[in-house]
Amino acid sequence: MQKGRIIFLNGVTSSGKTSIVEALQEQEDIFFYVVANDLFEQMVGEKYLQQNYWKYLGDVIIMMYHTVKLYSDMGKNVLIDGILVEREEIKPHYMRLLEILKDNPLDIVEVYCPIDVCKKRNYMRDDRYETQSEEQLELMARNIKYSLKVDTSIYTSSECADIIVKELFD
Repeated sequence: MQKGRIIFLNGVTSSGKTSIVEALQEQEDIFFYVVANDLFEQMVGEKYLQQNYWKYLGDVIIMMYHTVKLYSDMGKNVLIDGILVEREEIKPHYMRLLEILKDNPLDIVEVYCPIDVCKKRNYMRDDRYETQSEEQLELMARNIKYSLKVDTSIYTSSECADIIVKELFD
């Protein structure tokens, strides 16, 4: 059985990852299952997240990557809506992702948006604070090998989805 493609949309909050996920799911000829840091974070009780956020988030993110591997091994395409961060509790995060998915077709797409635009988007949202993207940028893993970069300050979510499909699937 052919393994499903894994597309990891990596970017800070409000960079446009989830909007691109939604646009990719509108594509006619390709279907993706979606996993997201936010969805897996909800698997941990609030009590535990308050006790030691990064420990429990780190645990659940690693479980998320194993879940992605299972879907891919079953021939399903998967989108990961997340951010590769390097915190002491989950180091080396990026290398662990690569190790878990070493036998699966993985492309990491940088979802880029200038910080000032992310700040404005954060301000307009009820579930983010203005400097959240900036703080995440400081935690983001360095030296990531990207297959592609899309800039959501230049292109719409639909245009970014089209670019991803054209560049990675044609």
